[in-house]
Amino acid sequence: MSNETLTALVSQIRYEAEGIISIELRPEPGAADFPAFTAGSHIDLNLPNGMVRSYSLYNSPAEPNRYVVGILRDKKSRGGSEWVHRQLRVGTRLAISAPRNNFPLQPHNGHSVLVAGGIGITPVLCMFRELLQQGQSAELIYCARTRSEAAFIAEIEALTTELGGTVRFRFDDEAGTPPNLEQLLQGQAASTHFYCCGPTPMLDAFEAACAQLNHANVHIERFAAVEIAASDDARSSYVVELARSGQIIQINPGDSLLERLEGEGLDLDCSCREGVCGACEVAVLEGEIDHRDGVLTKAERAANNTMMICVSGCKSSKLVLDI
Repeated sequence: MSNETLTALVSQIRYEAEGIISIELRPEPGAADFPAFTAGSHIDLNLPNGMVRSYSLYNSPAEPNRYVVGILRDKKSRGGSEWVHRQLRVGTRLAISAPRNNFPLQPHNGHSVLVAGGIGITPVLCMFRELLQQGQSAELIYCARTRSEAAFIAEIEALTTELGGTVRFRFDDEAGTPPNLEQLLQGQAASTHFYCCGPTPMLDAFEAACAQLNHANVHIERFAAVEIAASDDARSSYVVELARSGQIIQINPGDSLLERLEGEGLDLDCSCREGVCGACEVAVLEGEIDHRDGVLTKAERAANNTMMICVSGCKSSKLVLDI
């Protein structure tokens, strides 16, 4: 496998809310069109300071040949969002990845409830717009600490005026308390699909509320890594077989599977190296996986046929990977 990269031109930078800007990217004049994408997708930006960061696309997949991302200036930035907010300029050329989607809309004809926390509105807005344009029943619950820190409010209101749908804005400072997600998510039909993107505490509360309410169709996207310890039955040493070449590689205690494979000269897709972007997903043909990522659903983990090789490990003596 090889990393697919595109060259993008920063065509517009716009203030969207307190601490949030949007970046519009287009192909260079005369260059090939950008690949199409689906609602919920994200791309990697390869920043000039050497960092690679993933950001969700919030514009419509029906818009040809442009990608638009929203970027929060993270107070705990390690140099990614801080650099974008302080240094990025219109006209800058960036290497970006093709879109990937770990947070797709599920095909069904029932109602959908989409919950966004802060900058988590970026993929959720794209998904909400897509559902409304398809004539689907959908509602958006948008939570933020303050109204001034909530991006795209005017765009959301214009969207619902044109296409319908229901929006509930929920701001902590106006309500006086954090959101009660169990209360916000109650009273839904069993067939409803629930989606959420936001900070880790909100995602944890969302999953707990859905479990308490017995909601079965639950989908989340994390944009921050959550460290998941190895299972008690995970092996510290095991063998990996690469199915396409037949190469056998020994994994020893303390090894990262991804780094061990790279050390053997393999050029593998990867980005975050923290188990949240999905770039390094590899099909597993044999062996029992110890999943430690924040991408796969419980059902996908139980299927035992794919893994994020940047963080996950092995419970069997051997893994056979489709590489």
